[in-house]
Amino acid sequence: MGDPNDKDMVETSSELVERAISEFESPLIGYAKTIVHDLDRARDVVQDTFIRLYQQDAGKVNDGLKSWLFTVCRNRALDVLRKEKRMVPTDEDLLAAQDSGTDSPATITVAQERVEQVKACISKLPENQATVILLKFEKGYSYQEISDQTGLSTGNVGFLIHTGMKRLRSILPDDLK
Repeated sequence: MGDPNDKDMVETSSELVERAISEFESPLIGYAKTIVHDLDRARDVVQDTFIRLYQQDAGKVNDGLKSWLFTVCRNRALDVLRKEKRMVPTDEDLLAAQDSGTDSPATITVAQERVEQVKACISKLPENQATVILLKFEKGYSYQEISDQTGLSTGNVGFLIHTGMKRLRSILPDDLK
């Protein structure tokens, strides 16, 4: 075994993300929740933080990993809050909210067609990403339930969902985004 500080042992982006998830996922979620005040949105912020970490040069962020993660997490959480402030309900949204609650047959048919289009795009994803996305959004499973079902860690489930959703957005037709 060599010295862990040996320059020959360079950590890959995947290894760095795995280490970061195991060490910092829970503290980051707690930190993000203090900013966005919602656990699901905090998890999304943290997932995005890990994706951004994966896209970085591992050697550049490795030494200051903790501060890098918390800075990116904070900035991403603030971005989420800014985006929500810009969302103003339109008259159409208000009318829809006052609707009787029953959809017309045409609306149901269009919705079913859209679901089939999305499922076709999901089938183009790597199998592990498609599986966790379907379990999360079709079955409504929690990260823990998906973890129990697949044998993946909850951190890995979150990472796969987020990377899968990012890929899905890139392949979905514009009218489905």
